[in-house]
Amino acid sequence: MAISYNGLWKLLIDKNMNKTDLMNEVNLSSGTIAKMSKGEPVSMLVLEKICKKLDCDFGDLVHFVKTDKVEEKENG
Repeated sequence: MAISYNGLWKLLIDKNMNKTDLMNEVNLSSGTIAKMSKGEPVSMLVLEKICKKLDCDFGDLVHFVKTDKVEEKENG
């Protein structure tokens, strides 16, 4: 399973913001931003805060990236 936050990064560009701006305006930790930068999961509460600030929906921020079945068997 992989998570892509490319929607969030594109939205920040559209709103002329960077990750530091988001971190400060939504009161996120640098660790949370680091997790998102690595495609790691974060809590729904974090996503909710971001959606409220950027006036968007979860689907605008996050996408599920399918992995191939070989990788699933190795990790499963």
